Amino acid sequence: MPVLPRGIRNNNPGNLNFAHQAGAVLEPGPNARFARFPTAEAGLEALRDQLTRYIARDKLSTVNAIIAKWAPPNENNTSAYAQFVARKIGVEASADLGPVTPPLIGKMMMAIIEYENGQTPYGDLVAQVAAEVPQTPQKTPIKTA
Repeated sequence: MPVLPRGIRNNNPGNLNFAHQAGAVLEPGPNARFARFPTAEAGLEALRDQLTRYIARDKLSTVNAIIAKWAPPNENNTSAYAQFVARKIGVEASADLGPVTPPLIGKMMMAIIEYENGQTPYGDLVAQVAAEVPQTPQKTPIKTA
């Protein structure tokens, strides 16, 4: 029987490093560094939330910038990763992605899951989780008299 990829085994399809995320524990084993989530949905929510933070909080507006932070070049072939994600979501890696939206986050999640694990076994669950993208507060324009 084939061994499942590490991200799938850990319910962490984005292979997020363990950072004391809610409900997560450090994966077991001698090379432990990634989070292990109690359910696939919890891992998908963590993936969604991290992407949302990178775009909304950190103002990373391109696939190149997001993937450079997600998968730094000292550990990954960041350029190949960014090109893969950009191709999967249908943009240039250097293009401005615009605001955080559920369709954007869902496409990025699917691409990252596939790159990290070689498969995307979650079906509609990714779109369901992406649909619950936390809303970022919009600045209210100041009205002048």
